[in-house]
Amino acid sequence: MRRALERPAGTVPAAATAPPPTPGRLTGVATMIGSGLSNQTGAAVGALAFPVLGPLGVVAVRQYVAAVVLLAVARPRLRGFTRRQWWPVLLLAAVFGTMNLSLYTAVDRIGLGLAVTLEFLGPLTIALAASRRRLDAGCALLAGAGVVVLMRPRPSADYTGMALGLVAACCWASYILLNRVVGRRIPGAQGAAAASAVSALAFLPLGVLVALRHPPTTAAVLCAVAAGLLSSAVPYLADLLTLRHVPAQTFGLFMSVNPVLAALVGLVVLGQEMGGPEWTGIGAVVAANAVSIATARR
Repeated sequence: MRRALERPAGTVPAAATAPPPTPGRLTGVATMIGSGLSNQTGAAVGALAFPVLGPLGVVAVRQYVAAVVLLAVARPRLRGFTRRQWWPVLLLAAVFGTMNLSLYTAVDRIGLGLAVTLEFLGPLTIALAASRRRLDAGCALLAGAGVVVLMRPRPSADYTGMALGLVAACCWASYILLNRVVGRRIPGAQGAAAASAVSALAFLPLGVLVALRHPPTTAAVLCAVAAGLLSSAVPYLADLLTLRHVPAQTFGLFMSVNPVLAALVGLVVLGQEMGGPEWTGIGAVVAANAVSIATARR
């Protein structure tokens, strides 16, 4: 695709010979959309359990649910893993837990829309670092301008929450890169399942401590379990499959739709309204994503 842009004069334009989208690429786009919607819906449902379990308790349950589902689906042969396979799995496990805990704590402090928008800086950085097309770089910069509008300083700004959102951004960038490494070294979803199991073990004592200090209600546990299914198990599997069909740059740019999904889900589920400047920033993110996708075949 990039070589076509550098073709010598007199050759046939790439647009005239470009093949139609492959089934694998279309599958990747569909799974990216489903993954984003599932992730944000799960985050909103999990937030409903914050008054009882707190962000730490919800994240702990999320990790347990993700581990159970992924282990049942992938059935990883842990004894057969080599040292070269274990290292990215352990790093991915650390990213799982840190990303979820920092994001949910940020959601509790600054709301779903802003927290997810700050988290988007992670894949945005991946897109900028990997891009070789000026158009893609321009799209990423436009999305970045939208992020700046959304996180502009205000008297009521919670800078601790914003900092946690940036931690989640670093984790998401690491998640993209590590998931590609794990997908190449370990077949199927075995790597993601092993990483979720390790992360769940790390959160086990924390979950017990939360349960002892704040006895959970049935409704809170159900919300946390739903968050685990929608925001952990489904996206982990979907993203693992997606990254085998699309490059990290395309994945990062397309994931710019997550702030839009977060704002809409936050409005519908949590009643978190946003003003004109916020929607303007989101519009910039959507425009950057649309232009990038529309020109990808060229």
